[in-house]
Amino acid sequence: MRFASLGSGSEGNALLISADSGATRTTVMLDCGFGLRECERRLERLGVAPGDLSGIVVTHEHQDHVGGVFKFARRHRVPVWLSFGTWEAARRDVSNVDVRFCRDGDRLAVGDLELRPYTVPHDAREPIQYVIGDGRSTLGVLTDAGQSTPHMVQMLGGCDALVLECNHDERMLADSKYPPSLKWRIGGPFGHLSNRATAEILAALDQSRLRRIVGAHLSQQNNTPELARSALTGAIADAGTEVMIACQEEGFGWLEVGA
Repeated sequence: MRFASLGSGSEGNALLISADSGATRTTVMLDCGFGLRECERRLERLGVAPGDLSGIVVTHEHQDHVGGVFKFARRHRVPVWLSFGTWEAARRDVSNVDVRFCRDGDRLAVGDLELRPYTVPHDAREPIQYVIGDGRSTLGVLTDAGQSTPHMVQMLGGCDALVLECNHDERMLADSKYPPSLKWRIGGPFGHLSNRATAEILAALDQSRLRRIVGAHLSQQNNTPELARSALTGAIADAGTEVMIACQEEGFGWLEVGA
């Protein structure tokens, strides 16, 4: 199993996860916050055609995650999985799309992949994140959450690779020119994870299989790749675990989930 990013940040997010059984290949896209043509361009950069996708799974209805999902799904006839709350929030955009519901506790079989949604605290209708496996290795994804929960830590433990939000540095956010209401939204319990909060989550996880971490969803105004990397590196148990940072423009290229 391998994964790649089309881009990660407040201007758009999309993650690809692909499994190859030898006889078949399954590729799903997690979120799509880019316009139709931009998404197609970024897919081509990663060597993926729209027809290669087996489905799109959605985390929540904010535009940097769902902005391009339904146009893409309609044009390329790709099924979309999302929570009922997300569907309610985005229902005006879902006409003529093959929509399928999922929720915390479900196990979704999409080709050679199994996806397990789990609930996170965020200011959306019914936000979920995903743990994805192919029977051999497991990828855990966590962005757009305001705080840690025991359920989150349980779901992400024992993964081979993680994509973890490192949205902001707390000092940079406090010193920024953002209005107080926006600072509260970002830094509050239903906002986004700071470098420190993510490091604390990482330190609490079962890291026995962990080989690779990607810091994601960095604020371009209130964080730096160096600060995010330092926070993640300080929380890993094995110095051999690879730490990378996703960017808004390029995301990152294909990475293997397992060792």
